[in-house]
Amino acid sequence: MATSPTDLSALTGKYTLDASHSRIGFVARHAMVTKVRGAFNEFDGSAYFDGADPSKSTGKVTIKATSVDTRNAQRDEHLRSNDFLNMDEYPEIAFVSTSVQRSDDTSFEVTGDLTVKGVTNPVTIPFTYEGTATDPFGNLRVGLEGSVTINRKDYGVIWNAALETGGVLVSEKIVLEFEISAIKNS
Repeated sequence: MATSPTDLSALTGKYTLDASHSRIGFVARHAMVTKVRGAFNEFDGSAYFDGADPSKSTGKVTIKATSVDTRNAQRDEHLRSNDFLNMDEYPEIAFVSTSVQRSDDTSFEVTGDLTVKGVTNPVTIPFTYEGTATDPFGNLRVGLEGSVTINRKDYGVIWNAALETGGVLVSEKIVLEFEISAIKNS
């Protein structure tokens, strides 16, 4: 089943995030000269999408902070520590939508409350609708991609180290990346 971007009413319903076919990642500048990319490997989420009136849509994602993965075990342990995510005290990162607005035929602005390390701030994530497909098991899948830049200090993630050449080891600005495959519930 292919749905045209202008007519999304057929997509109305409840959805479950397919974590095995989705990615929630991040990018941070490191040592002022390069970028470190990482992802969270354990998360779940659900959504209700109203194709006729997207403003009635809702979504929620919960991420296990312990699942942070930058392909470097020592760095991952540091990110899990009190210096960064303090996962012993704050084991989850959460996003709960508060509004959804359609921007154009294939774009949506999803505003919600992002909670990291016990601190909640509103963020607006622009998402692009990538299309739909029926998978080999008969499930209707919807694809979305989006990203947003946040300041980690706004969430109490303040650790850093000064560099001899000037600047700092880790950027304050972090790009959060979302590549979502969601399955429509029966």
